[in-house]
Amino acid sequence: MEQKYEEEIQMLEQEIEMLEAEQEETLRSIFIEHGDRLQQELKSVCEERGGAQKHALSKLITEVRELEKDLRRQTEINGIALNECFVKTLHKSERKLVQQLRLAGHCSVLLFQVEFAVTEIQEDDALLRRVTELNIVVDGVEFKDFSAFVSRFPIWRKSRLHNRLHNIKVVEDTKDLLLFFRTLRTFSERCEERRQTFQHFQEKYPDVVSLPEGCRSELMIIRSPQLPGISMTIFWKIDVSMEGVIKPRLELLLKIPDQAREFDTKKVTENGSEYFQSLLRILGVEASIEGLIRTVCL
Repeated sequence: MEQKYEEEIQMLEQEIEMLEAEQEETLRSIFIEHGDRLQQELKSVCEERGGAQKHALSKLITEVRELEKDLRRQTEINGIALNECFVKTLHKSERKLVQQLRLAGHCSVLLFQVEFAVTEIQEDDALLRRVTELNIVVDGVEFKDFSAFVSRFPIWRKSRLHNRLHNIKVVEDTKDLLLFFRTLRTFSERCEERRQTFQHFQEKYPDVVSLPEGCRSELMIIRSPQLPGISMTIFWKIDVSMEGVIKPRLELLLKIPDQAREFDTKKVTENGSEYFQSLLRILGVEASIEGLIRTVCL
C-alpha cells in the first residue's frame, strides 16, 4: 500500500509540473502575440489613475488654500487666532454624537485654552446640538479682571438677617461659548487701548510718567521732578459684567506731603478724585490724563 501511494504521489507531481510548464508556455505565447497591446492597455490605465490622482491632489491643495485664506480672514475680523484644534469622538451612533474639543490660541497678547464637549442628537428632522463640560483657562496679567467672568467663584452678600453665600452664574456655568469669545475680543481691545495710552504718555513724558508694572498693567504714576513727594496714581481697571459688558473704570489717587496739606485751601487732595471723574466725562481719557501731566509739569 505504501508503494502504491508513493507511485500516485509521483504521478501527481509529474502532472503538476506538466501543467505549470503548459501554463508558462501559454502565457509566453499570449505575451508574444499580444504583448504590445497589453503594454498599451497597462500604460493607459496607469495614466488614467495618475491623472485622477493629480486632479484630486490639485483639488485638495486648492481647498486647503481656500481654508487658510478663510481662516486668515476670520482672524482679521474677530482678532482671535487658533494655534491648536483637537477633536476626539467619545460616542457615535445613528442618533447621537459626542465629541470632545480643545481649542488654544490668542486674542492680541491674551492667551486662552478652551476645552468642551459637544453633544448632537438627531430627533426627527431636527438636529439638537449643545455644549457640555466647558472648561476655560486664561493667562496674562490682564486677565485678573476677566477671570471672574470666566470661572465660578463664591461671594458673600449681606441681607438684613444674615450673610449668604452665592455662586455667580458665569460662562463655565452657562456654557455660552459665543459670549466668551465675543467678550474676549472686546476685553482685548480695551486692554490694547490702555496699553497704547500708557506707552504713549511714558514715551512723551519720560521724566514725569512711570509704569512700575509695565505698560500692560493697570497702574500709571505721575510725579513732578520739581516737587518731590507729590504724585498722582491712575488706576485704569477694565470691569467685565456677568453678561459680558466691558466698562473701563479709571480712578485717581493724589499723594502730597503732610506739611503741604495746610496750603491745600481748595482741598484738591480731598476732592481730586471727583475732579478727575468730571474731566473724564467732559474730555475723555487721553485728554484728562494729558491735563494732569501738564499740571504737574507746570
